[in-house]
Amino acid sequence: MRRGRIATSLAFLLFGTALGVWTARIPAVKEKLGLSDGRLSFALLAFAAGCIVGMALLGRLTDRFGSTRVLIPSAILEGLLLVLPGYSGTLVVLCVALFLFGATHGTLNIAMNANALEVQRAWGKPIMSSFHAIYSIGGFLGAIVGSFFARSGASVGTTFLTVGVGVLVLAVWAALWVLPATSAPEAAVGSPDTGQGPSRRSLLLVFFGVLVLCTLVGEGAAADWSAVYLRDNLETSPGFAAYGFAAFSIMMTVGRLFGDRLVRALGPVTLVRFSGALAACGLGAALLVHHPVAGVVGFGLLGAGLSCIAPQVYSAAGNQDPSRAGRALSTVVSIGYLGFLFGPILIGAAATVVGLPSALWIPVVLAVFVAAGATAMRAPSRSGEKQDNAPVPSAGVER
Repeated sequence: MRRGRIATSLAFLLFGTALGVWTARIPAVKEKLGLSDGRLSFALLAFAAGCIVGMALLGRLTDRFGSTRVLIPSAILEGLLLVLPGYSGTLVVLCVALFLFGATHGTLNIAMNANALEVQRAWGKPIMSSFHAIYSIGGFLGAIVGSFFARSGASVGTTFLTVGVGVLVLAVWAALWVLPATSAPEAAVGSPDTGQGPSRRSLLLVFFGVLVLCTLVGEGAAADWSAVYLRDNLETSPGFAAYGFAAFSIMMTVGRLFGDRLVRALGPVTLVRFSGALAACGLGAALLVHHPVAGVVGFGLLGAGLSCIAPQVYSAAGNQDPSRAGRALSTVVSIGYLGFLFGPILIGAAATVVGLPSALWIPVVLAVFVAAGATAMRAPSRSGEKQDNAPVPSAGVER
């Protein structure tokens, strides 16, 4: 079981690293092909479309074949397909390469989260946040590696080839230690009977997706607008403006590192409710104070507040019906991903009308909504009583 947890952690690490290095080298890809901002947007849209296809369609293969049988091939393809954008010579080839990479990335997203739920059930206590903390560390690592190659003058192809080899090494390591594959019926043995019909369960999963969407709007706002807000609205230097997203990223990672302890102490519903309130109060207070230091602190508190929400929502979704965890996660993650894609656009559109400081109240309001909607994560038991949706150890697994 310990090796199985390490294997799943390696999947989250390589997933974050691949995405981080791709993001860090987007400017170099743009320069290599001589793309305008508008033409580059087609390539980014191709990656996003691939992610949605992978999450919404291919990710459901985890229910049919088991998360392990989808996780390992997806992790290997993640390393191989990362290389293709680095050697694309035209925009059309780049779009095709990014679509394939995005489809694999989206599929791996579902498979690794489904596998993490299996490991969590076998482990017998909440450990989901630790996996997402490793993903955050991987994203940071990928960005650092991409920056290092950029400063050294290495080509985009060399960067992606080197990191791709590293991803393959991690994928092979994960393949050696991953928990044995189980069929969907076996995964469901010992799972709680939630007493919910398919229609109610589907509506609940859509609502869970909306909660994640609200969370990812906040993440997208911090990534795309924190530096702009600090530099243009609070009149700081470009260097200081970068501290906003740095504080957000650091506090999100710290929050996820402590998330498992917090959920054991508070329960998932209380933790999500508190997390939403912390995110809303942190960023809201910073917007009211309107000071550079307050802005950095506010984005840091936003990161801390949002850090534990998605892992707990994913756990709640997967526990609705463990035999169909892949389908549940496909629904929730796909809806949530729309928030990361279109959230920054929404804030930008609102900023043109009311100004960026007012537009940044959007993630504040959405965080309040998440706090209020946390009650939906309470699953009805056999007797109809409400209870926290805590993970349940799988039957037949010795610890």
